Amino acid sequence: MATWNLDKTKHHVFICNGSSCNQAGAEEVTQAIRNEIANQELDPYIHTTRTRCNGRCHDKCVVVSYPDGIWYKDIQHHDAREFINSLKTGQSFSKKISHIFCGEGFQRTEGTVKGMSKEKENVIKVSKKL
Repeated sequence: MATWNLDKTKHHVFICNGSSCNQAGAEEVTQAIRNEIANQELDPYIHTTRTRCNGRCHDKCVVVSYPDGIWYKDIQHHDAREFINSLKTGQSFSKKISHIFCGEGFQRTEGTVKGMSKEKENVIKVSKKL
């Protein structure tokens, strides 16, 4: 296992590898993003983490970028270069944004499905908690 020095890290990219995203090609997306980071020699600046389900299965494949707090939807392997370039240049990859953090919570973009409320009953049902 590695313990990375994150002193130069400017972006932390979370790539969903939950079952819905995996069925939609999350492994290819993960590899394409990591390859693009390596090809552009951005490893010290962009750190990636594969996650389990991020709870936005309708938006598969989901990628989340921090510290900017942007959630992306429908990311495919061929989006990797444009996505990484957007992080590198500070330009928006707006056509794939689903949610943006606005200080008080996440603002959903036009065309993004709202999703179900996180009331206790729904969370228990979806999480399969007893």
